[in-house]
Amino acid sequence: MVRRSVALLRGAAASGLSQTLSEILVCPLSKQPLRVCNKTGSLVSDEIGVSFPIKDGIPCLVPKDGKILEDDDNNVALKSGSPDDPSSTNMV
Repeated sequence: MVRRSVALLRGAAASGLSQTLSEILVCPLSKQPLRVCNKTGSLVSDEIGVSFPIKDGIPCLVPKDGKILEDDDNNVALKSGSPDDPSSTNMV
């Protein structure tokens, strides 16, 4: 099983995520399905409006890596916030 999972991740590294892997993954916070956003190269949880990055074909589903999405841009663009800004959108 581990070899198969690694093979899926390696195969997805060149072109984002494979269809099979994207169907298996769920949001670590809401436990709802994630959708792949090709424009931002991330996995999006529409349920809670959070985007998780995909780095080198590997989804980063740690809650602190998630970014809250803007509502006015159809959940595509990410809010930017600095760590010193109290209104920062980084998940903790």
